[in-house]
Amino acid sequence: MTATTQSHPLAALDTPAAVIDLPRMERNIARMQQRMNALGVRFRPHVKTSKCTPVARAQRAAGAQGITVSTLKEAAQFYADGFGDILYAVGMVATKLPQALALRRQGCDLKIITDSVASAEAIAAFGREHGETFEVWIEIDSDGHRSGIKPGEAALLEVARTLHQGGMLLGGVMTHAGSSYDLNSPEALTAMAEQERAACVHAAERVRAAGFPCAVVSVGSTPTALSAVQLDGVTEVRAGVYVFFDLVMHNIGVCATDDIALSVLTTVIGHQAEKGWAIVDAGWMAMSRDRGTQKQQHDFGYGQVCSTDGEVLPGYVISGANQEHGILSREGEADTDIARRFPIGTQLRILPNHACATGAQYPEYHALAEDGELSTWSRLHGW
Repeated sequence: MTATTQSHPLAALDTPAAVIDLPRMERNIARMQQRMNALGVRFRPHVKTSKCTPVARAQRAAGAQGITVSTLKEAAQFYADGFGDILYAVGMVATKLPQALALRRQGCDLKIITDSVASAEAIAAFGREHGETFEVWIEIDSDGHRSGIKPGEAALLEVARTLHQGGMLLGGVMTHAGSSYDLNSPEALTAMAEQERAACVHAAERVRAAGFPCAVVSVGSTPTALSAVQLDGVTEVRAGVYVFFDLVMHNIGVCATDDIALSVLTTVIGHQAEKGWAIVDAGWMAMSRDRGTQKQQHDFGYGQVCSTDGEVLPGYVISGANQEHGILSREGEADTDIARRFPIGTQLRILPNHACATGAQYPEYHALAEDGELSTWSRLHGW
Protein backbone atom coordinates (compact mmCIF):
# COMPACT_ATOMS: atom_id res chain seq x y z
CA MET A 1 0.00 0.00 0.00
CA THR A 2 1.37 3.39 -0.97
CA ALA A 3 0.10 6.89 -0.32
CA THR A 4 -2.47 8.23 -2.77
CA THR A 5 -0.96 10.08 -5.69
CA GLN A 6 -2.12 13.59 -6.44
CA SER A 7 -3.41 12.39 -9.81
CA HIS A 8 -6.12 10.27 -8.16
CA PRO A 9 -9.57 11.89 -8.50
CA LEU A 10 -10.17 11.64 -4.73
CA ALA A 11 -6.79 13.04 -3.68
CA ALA A 12 -7.99 16.64 -3.41
CA LEU A 13 -10.92 15.87 -1.12
CA ASP A 14 -10.83 16.81 2.54
CA THR A 15 -11.31 13.72 4.70
CA PRO A 16 -13.41 12.15 5.97
CA ALA A 17 -15.73 12.32 2.94
CA ALA A 18 -18.67 10.24 1.72
CA VAL A 19 -17.97 8.76 -1.72
CA ILE A 20 -20.47 7.15 -4.09
CA ASP A 21 -19.06 4.73 -6.65
CA LEU A 22 -21.40 5.56 -9.53
CA PRO A 23 -20.90 2.41 -11.63
CA ARG A 24 -21.75 0.29 -8.59
CA MET A 25 -24.79 2.41 -7.73
CA GLU A 26 -26.08 2.28 -11.28
CA ARG A 27 -25.61 -1.49 -11.36
CA ASN A 28 -27.54 -1.85 -8.10
CA ILE A 29 -30.38 0.30 -9.41
CA ALA A 30 -30.61 -1.70 -12.64
CA ARG A 31 -30.53 -5.03 -10.80
CA MET A 32 -33.45 -4.12 -8.52
CA GLN A 33 -35.55 -2.52 -11.25
CA GLN A 34 -35.08 -5.46 -13.60
CA ARG A 35 -36.13 -7.83 -10.83
CA MET A 36 -39.28 -5.83 -10.09
CA ASN A 37 -40.13 -5.68 -13.79
CA ALA A 38 -39.75 -9.45 -14.03
CA LEU A 39 -42.04 -9.94 -11.02
CA GLY A 40 -44.63 -7.64 -12.59
CA VAL A 41 -44.87 -5.00 -9.86
CA ARG A 42 -44.30 -1.27 -9.55
CA PHE A 43 -41.21 -0.24 -7.65
CA ARG A 44 -41.29 2.66 -5.18
CA PRO A 45 -37.73 3.19 -3.79
CA HIS A 46 -37.25 4.36 -0.22
CA VAL A 47 -35.13 7.48 -0.55
CA LYS A 48 -34.26 7.67 3.17
CA THR A 49 -31.06 5.78 2.34
CA SER A 50 -29.57 8.47 0.12
CA LYS A 51 -31.79 11.51 0.88
CA CYS A 52 -30.28 12.81 -2.33
CA THR A 53 -32.14 14.06 -5.40
CA PRO A 54 -29.64 12.92 -8.09
CA VAL A 55 -29.78 9.40 -6.66
CA ALA A 56 -33.58 9.39 -6.70
CA ARG A 57 -33.57 10.73 -10.26
CA ALA A 58 -31.34 7.82 -11.32
CA GLN A 59 -33.83 5.41 -9.71
CA ARG A 60 -36.73 7.08 -11.51
CA ALA A 61 -34.87 7.06 -14.83
CA ALA A 62 -34.45 3.28 -14.46
CA GLY A 63 -38.21 2.82 -14.09
CA ALA A 64 -39.16 3.52 -10.48
CA GLN A 65 -42.65 4.95 -9.95
CA GLY A 66 -43.04 7.21 -6.95
CA ILE A 67 -40.84 7.37 -3.87
CA THR A 68 -41.04 6.50 -0.18
CA VAL A 69 -39.82 8.92 2.49
CA SER A 70 -39.21 8.72 6.23
CA THR A 71 -39.74 12.40 7.13
CA LEU A 72 -42.06 15.14 5.94
CA LYS A 73 -38.98 17.30 5.38
CA GLU A 74 -37.87 14.72 2.82
CA ALA A 75 -41.32 14.84 1.24
CA ALA A 76 -41.16 18.63 0.93
CA GLN A 77 -37.67 18.62 -0.55
CA PHE A 78 -38.33 15.86 -3.06
CA TYR A 79 -41.62 17.42 -4.07
CA ALA A 80 -39.81 20.72 -4.70
CA ASP A 81 -37.34 18.76 -6.84
CA GLY A 82 -40.05 17.30 -9.05
CA PHE A 83 -41.26 14.14 -7.30
CA GLY A 84 -45.03 14.19 -6.89
CA ASP A 85 -46.05 10.62 -5.93
CA ILE A 86 -44.78 10.27 -2.35
CA LEU A 87 -45.53 7.81 0.44
CA TYR A 88 -44.67 9.02 3.95
CA ALA A 89 -44.06 5.61 5.51
CA VAL A 90 -44.06 6.55 9.20
CA GLY A 91 -47.18 6.36 11.36
CA MET A 92 -49.06 9.65 11.25
CA VAL A 93 -49.68 11.66 14.41
CA ALA A 94 -52.00 14.65 14.73
CA THR A 95 -49.20 17.18 15.23
CA LYS A 96 -47.81 16.41 11.76
CA LEU A 97 -51.08 16.64 9.88
CA PRO A 98 -50.70 20.40 9.17
CA GLN A 99 -47.39 19.65 7.36
CA ALA A 100 -49.04 16.90 5.36
CA LEU A 101 -51.97 19.19 4.52
CA ALA A 102 -49.64 21.95 3.33
CA LEU A 103 -47.89 19.55 0.96
CA ARG A 104 -51.16 18.25 -0.46
CA ARG A 105 -52.44 21.80 -0.92
CA GLN A 106 -49.31 22.56 -2.94
CA GLY A 107 -50.20 19.70 -5.27
CA CYS A 108 -48.10 16.89 -3.81
CA ASP A 109 -49.75 13.46 -4.15
CA LEU A 110 -48.77 12.57 -0.58
CA LYS A 111 -49.95 9.33 0.98
CA ILE A 112 -49.83 8.80 4.74
CA ILE A 113 -50.10 5.68 6.91
CA THR A 114 -51.72 4.58 10.15
CA ASP A 115 -51.89 1.45 12.29
CA SER A 116 -54.39 2.48 14.98
CA VAL A 117 -57.96 3.59 15.39
CA ALA A 118 -56.82 6.62 17.39
CA SER A 119 -54.58 7.82 14.57
CA ALA A 120 -57.25 7.09 11.95
CA GLU A 121 -59.79 9.12 13.95
CA ALA A 122 -57.39 12.05 14.19
CA ILE A 123 -56.68 11.95 10.43
CA ALA A 124 -60.38 11.81 9.56
CA ALA A 125 -61.32 14.61 11.97
CA PHE A 126 -58.53 16.88 10.72
CA GLY A 127 -59.35 16.11 7.10
CA ARG A 128 -63.03 16.95 7.55
CA GLU A 129 -62.18 20.13 9.44
CA HIS A 130 -59.97 21.35 6.60
CA GLY A 131 -61.93 19.94 3.67
CA GLU A 132 -59.12 17.57 2.71
CA THR A 133 -59.46 13.94 1.65
CA PHE A 134 -56.20 12.36 2.77
CA GLU A 135 -55.12 9.15 1.07
CA VAL A 136 -54.26 6.76 3.88
CA TRP A 137 -52.69 3.31 3.78
CA ILE A 138 -52.94 0.89 6.69
CA GLU A 139 -49.66 -0.51 7.98
CA ILE A 140 -49.62 -4.29 8.42
CA ASP A 141 -47.38 -6.22 10.82
CA SER A 142 -46.16 -9.16 8.74
CA ASP A 143 -43.33 -10.35 11.00
CA GLY A 144 -43.60 -8.90 14.51
CA HIS A 145 -40.68 -6.61 13.75
CA ARG A 146 -41.97 -3.14 14.55
CA SER A 147 -45.22 -1.37 13.73
CA GLY A 148 -48.49 -2.38 12.13
CA ILE A 149 -51.70 -4.32 12.62
CA LYS A 150 -51.57 -8.10 12.29
CA PRO A 151 -53.52 -9.13 9.16
CA GLY A 152 -56.11 -11.13 11.09
CA GLU A 153 -56.79 -8.60 13.84
CA ALA A 154 -60.22 -7.02 14.30
CA ALA A 155 -58.47 -3.64 14.51
CA LEU A 156 -57.71 -3.83 10.78
CA LEU A 157 -61.36 -3.47 9.83
CA GLU A 158 -61.99 -0.92 12.59
CA VAL A 159 -59.28 1.31 11.12
CA ALA A 160 -60.58 0.75 7.59
CA ARG A 161 -64.10 1.67 8.68
CA THR A 162 -62.91 4.77 10.56
CA LEU A 163 -61.06 6.09 7.53
CA HIS A 164 -63.70 5.21 4.93
CA GLN A 165 -66.72 6.40 6.89
CA GLY A 166 -64.73 9.42 8.02
CA GLY A 167 -64.45 10.62 4.44
CA MET A 168 -60.83 9.71 3.79
CA LEU A 169 -59.53 7.69 0.81
CA LEU A 170 -58.48 4.24 2.01
CA GLY A 171 -55.70 3.74 -0.50
CA GLY A 172 -54.42 0.33 0.49
CA VAL A 173 -52.21 -1.66 2.84
CA MET A 174 -48.45 -1.74 3.27
CA THR A 175 -45.87 -3.72 5.25
CA HIS A 176 -42.12 -3.95 5.84
CA ALA A 177 -40.48 -7.26 6.80
CA GLY A 178 -37.66 -5.69 8.79
CA SER A 179 -36.86 -8.99 10.51
CA SER A 180 -35.35 -10.09 7.19
CA TYR A 181 -32.24 -8.26 8.41
CA ASP A 182 -31.77 -11.05 10.95
CA LEU A 183 -31.53 -13.77 8.30
CA ASN A 184 -28.58 -15.04 6.27
CA SER A 185 -29.64 -17.93 4.06
CA PRO A 186 -31.42 -17.91 0.69
CA GLU A 187 -34.04 -20.34 2.00
CA ALA A 188 -34.88 -18.20 5.03
CA LEU A 189 -35.01 -15.03 2.94
CA THR A 190 -37.30 -16.61 0.36
CA ALA A 191 -39.59 -17.84 3.14
CA MET A 192 -39.69 -14.38 4.73
CA ALA A 193 -40.48 -12.77 1.38
CA GLU A 194 -43.42 -15.12 0.99
CA GLN A 195 -44.56 -14.49 4.58
CA GLU A 196 -44.46 -10.74 3.93
CA ARG A 197 -46.41 -11.09 0.69
CA ALA A 198 -49.02 -13.46 2.08
CA ALA A 199 -49.67 -11.35 5.18
CA CYS A 200 -50.20 -8.14 3.26
CA VAL A 201 -52.35 -9.79 0.58
CA HIS A 202 -54.47 -11.44 3.28
CA ALA A 203 -55.00 -8.08 4.96
CA ALA A 204 -56.06 -6.53 1.64
CA GLU A 205 -58.51 -9.39 1.00
CA ARG A 206 -60.11 -8.88 4.42
CA VAL A 207 -60.47 -5.14 3.83
CA ARG A 208 -62.08 -5.70 0.43
CA ALA A 209 -64.37 -8.46 1.73
CA ALA A 210 -65.67 -6.02 4.33
CA GLY A 211 -66.69 -3.65 1.54
CA PHE A 212 -63.87 -1.14 1.73
CA PRO A 213 -61.52 -0.09 -1.11
CA CYS A 214 -57.95 -1.37 -1.07
CA ALA A 215 -56.25 -0.69 -4.39
CA VAL A 216 -52.62 -0.82 -3.24
CA VAL A 217 -50.79 -3.77 -1.69
CA SER A 218 -47.27 -2.53 -0.92
CA VAL A 219 -44.50 -4.69 0.54
CA GLY A 220 -40.79 -4.53 0.79
CA SER A 221 -37.33 -4.59 2.28
CA THR A 222 -34.10 -4.96 0.34
CA PRO A 223 -33.56 -8.62 1.39
CA THR A 224 -37.13 -9.72 0.63
CA ALA A 225 -37.34 -7.74 -2.61
CA LEU A 226 -34.25 -9.55 -3.86
CA SER A 227 -35.46 -12.95 -2.60
CA ALA A 228 -39.15 -13.09 -3.56
CA VAL A 229 -40.07 -15.88 -5.98
CA GLN A 230 -43.52 -14.55 -6.82
CA LEU A 231 -45.57 -11.52 -5.75
CA ASP A 232 -49.14 -12.52 -6.62
CA GLY A 233 -51.58 -9.99 -5.21
CA VAL A 234 -48.89 -7.34 -4.62
CA THR A 235 -49.08 -4.09 -6.57
CA GLU A 236 -45.80 -2.46 -5.55
CA VAL A 237 -42.52 -3.07 -3.72
CA ARG A 238 -40.47 -0.66 -1.62
CA ALA A 239 -36.76 -0.98 -0.79
CA GLY A 240 -34.04 1.50 0.10
CA VAL A 241 -30.56 0.37 1.08
CA TYR A 242 -30.11 -1.67 -2.11
CA VAL A 243 -29.07 1.52 -3.93
CA PHE A 244 -25.78 1.58 -1.98
CA PHE A 245 -25.80 -1.76 -0.12
CA ASP A 246 -23.55 -2.18 2.94
CA LEU A 247 -21.80 -4.76 5.09
CA VAL A 248 -24.99 -5.83 6.86
CA MET A 249 -26.52 -6.63 3.47
CA HIS A 250 -23.32 -8.45 2.52
CA ASN A 251 -23.58 -10.62 5.64
CA ILE A 252 -27.25 -11.31 4.92
CA GLY A 253 -26.13 -12.57 1.52
CA VAL A 254 -27.86 -10.23 -0.93
CA CYS A 255 -24.73 -8.42 -2.19
CA ALA A 256 -21.01 -8.81 -2.59
CA THR A 257 -18.51 -6.32 -1.18
CA ASP A 258 -17.87 -5.03 -4.69
CA ASP A 259 -21.57 -4.09 -4.93
CA ILE A 260 -21.26 -1.64 -2.01
CA ALA A 261 -21.43 1.78 -3.61
CA LEU A 262 -20.98 4.02 -0.54
CA SER A 263 -17.66 4.39 1.23
CA VAL A 264 -15.92 6.85 3.52
CA LEU A 265 -12.67 8.32 2.29
CA THR A 266 -10.21 8.66 5.16
CA THR A 267 -6.55 9.53 5.74
CA VAL A 268 -3.96 7.78 7.91
CA ILE A 269 -2.86 10.31 10.54
CA GLY A 270 -0.70 8.21 12.90
CA HIS A 271 0.30 4.80 14.23
CA GLN A 272 0.57 2.66 17.34
CA ALA A 273 2.97 0.25 15.68
CA GLU A 274 3.48 -1.98 18.73
CA LYS A 275 -0.28 -2.60 18.81
CA GLY A 276 -0.54 -3.07 15.05
CA TRP A 277 -2.68 0.03 14.70
CA ALA A 278 -2.90 2.76 12.10
CA ILE A 279 -4.93 5.78 13.17
CA VAL A 280 -7.27 7.37 10.63
CA ASP A 281 -9.37 10.53 10.67
CA ALA A 282 -12.68 8.64 10.35
CA GLY A 283 -14.08 7.90 13.79
CA TRP A 284 -17.65 7.11 14.77
CA MET A 285 -18.78 10.58 13.70
CA ALA A 286 -17.72 9.66 10.17
CA MET A 287 -18.79 6.01 10.15
CA SER A 288 -21.79 6.30 12.56
CA ARG A 289 -22.26 4.30 15.75
CA ASP A 290 -24.10 1.56 13.86
CA ARG A 291 -22.44 -1.78 14.62
CA GLY A 292 -24.97 -3.84 12.74
CA THR A 293 -22.45 -6.53 11.76
CA GLN A 294 -21.53 -7.17 15.41
CA LYS A 295 -24.39 -9.66 15.82
CA GLN A 296 -23.83 -11.29 12.42
CA GLN A 297 -21.49 -14.08 11.36
CA HIS A 298 -18.72 -11.62 10.40
CA ASP A 299 -18.10 -8.56 12.56
CA PHE A 300 -16.50 -5.83 10.46
CA GLY A 301 -16.00 -3.47 13.41
CA TYR A 302 -16.83 0.03 12.16
CA GLY A 303 -16.09 -0.85 8.52
CA GLN A 304 -14.09 -2.80 5.96
CA VAL A 305 -10.88 -1.14 4.78
CA CYS A 306 -10.31 -0.72 1.03
CA SER A 307 -7.71 0.91 -1.17
CA THR A 308 -8.48 4.31 -2.65
CA ASP A 309 -9.63 2.48 -5.78
CA GLY A 310 -12.21 0.58 -3.72
CA GLU A 311 -10.40 -2.77 -3.65
CA VAL A 312 -11.05 -4.67 -0.41
CA LEU A 313 -7.93 -5.19 1.73
CA PRO A 314 -8.81 -8.55 3.29
CA GLY A 315 -8.59 -8.72 7.07
CA TYR A 316 -8.19 -4.99 7.66
CA VAL A 317 -11.07 -3.26 9.43
CA ILE A 318 -11.78 -0.20 11.54
CA SER A 319 -11.73 -2.16 14.79
CA GLY A 320 -12.34 0.76 17.14
CA ALA A 321 -13.43 4.36 17.00
CA ASN A 322 -13.55 7.55 19.02
CA GLN A 323 -15.36 10.65 17.85
CA GLU A 324 -12.80 11.71 15.21
CA HIS A 325 -10.27 8.86 15.36
CA GLY A 326 -10.57 5.40 13.90
CA ILE A 327 -8.33 2.44 14.71
CA LEU A 328 -7.33 0.46 11.63
CA SER A 329 -6.03 -3.01 12.43
CA ARG A 330 -5.84 -6.50 11.05
CA GLU A 331 -8.26 -9.14 12.24
CA GLY A 332 -6.52 -11.86 14.23
CA GLU A 333 -2.76 -11.42 14.59
CA ALA A 334 -1.54 -7.81 14.84
CA ASP A 335 0.25 -6.37 11.80
CA THR A 336 3.63 -5.26 13.19
CA ASP A 337 4.52 -3.76 9.81
CA ILE A 338 1.44 -1.53 9.69
CA ALA A 339 3.35 1.78 9.63
CA ARG A 340 5.14 0.75 6.45
CA ARG A 341 2.01 -0.73 4.93
CA PHE A 342 -0.10 2.38 5.61
CA PRO A 343 2.20 5.43 5.82
CA ILE A 344 0.93 8.70 7.22
CA GLY A 345 -0.98 10.51 4.48
CA THR A 346 -2.32 7.32 2.88
CA GLN A 347 -5.92 7.66 1.73
CA LEU A 348 -8.23 4.69 2.14
CA ARG A 349 -11.92 3.97 1.64
CA ILE A 350 -14.03 2.31 4.33
CA LEU A 351 -17.16 0.30 3.50
CA PRO A 352 -19.88 0.98 6.11
CA ASN A 353 -21.98 -1.35 8.23
CA HIS A 354 -25.17 0.57 7.49
CA ALA A 355 -25.26 2.88 4.49
CA CYS A 356 -28.27 4.87 5.77
CA ALA A 357 -26.58 5.65 9.09
CA THR A 358 -23.20 6.48 7.58
CA GLY A 359 -24.71 8.67 4.87
CA ALA A 360 -26.58 10.59 7.57
CA GLN A 361 -23.27 11.88 8.93
CA TYR A 362 -22.60 13.97 5.80
CA PRO A 363 -24.13 17.06 4.16
CA GLU A 364 -22.96 15.94 0.73
CA TYR A 365 -21.71 13.04 -1.34
CA HIS A 366 -18.82 12.97 -3.79
CA ALA A 367 -20.01 10.89 -6.74
CA LEU A 368 -17.15 9.22 -8.61
CA ALA A 369 -17.85 8.25 -12.22
CA GLU A 370 -16.07 5.48 -14.10
CA ASP A 371 -13.97 8.01 -16.03
CA GLY A 372 -12.80 9.65 -12.78
CA GLU A 373 -15.10 12.67 -13.00
CA LEU A 374 -16.15 13.80 -9.54
CA SER A 375 -19.50 15.48 -8.78
CA THR A 376 -20.74 16.88 -5.48
CA TRP A 377 -24.34 16.06 -4.55
CA SER A 378 -26.08 17.60 -1.57
CA ARG A 379 -27.81 15.40 1.00
CA LEU A 380 -30.87 16.33 3.05
CA HIS A 381 -30.47 16.58 6.82
CA GLY A 382 -32.89 16.73 9.72
CA TRP A 383 -36.63 16.51 10.22
